[in-house]
Amino acid sequence: MTTLTRHLTTLTLLASLLALALAGGRAHASSVDFGEYQVHYSTFPSTYLTPEVAKQNNLQRSRAIGIVNIAIMRKTADGGLATVSGQVEGKVLNDIQQAKFLAFRRIQEGDAVYFISEFQYSSGELLTFQVTARPTGASRELPIRFAQTLFNEE
Repeated sequence: MTTLTRHLTTLTLLASLLALALAGGRAHASSVDFGEYQVHYSTFPSTYLTPEVAKQNNLQRSRAIGIVNIAIMRKTADGGLATVSGQVEGKVLNDIQQAKFLAFRRIQEGDAVYFISEFQYSSGELLTFQVTARPTGASRELPIRFAQTLFNEE
């Protein structure tokens, strides 16, 4: 894959994730502020991805699979935000507290760094995500916890 193709693939995935974050009712996006850092997260059904984007990023599209996306952001001197590298780990619990660990993959293209993981779900099931982000070089962990109910489109 050429560098241009990889950049276009990443831009397509990021644009898809942004569009999903703005979709009402079926996707969820938010952030948690930790002073110098912010952790941004979103969850959505994998069927929101186009078949091309899913294939290019080795993601499975299924009515029973969701995607969680995590980005660690550091506040810049000019008041903006920049993604930073690090590690992300976590688990998802269903409504009867059965836990499944999330296998996050780090994706980096240019300055953009984010972490994605697939997870199984049933339509209408309340899921609780417990995620810990560790920015490279930081002295502390950034724990987030959020709940989301996903619904199948069809």
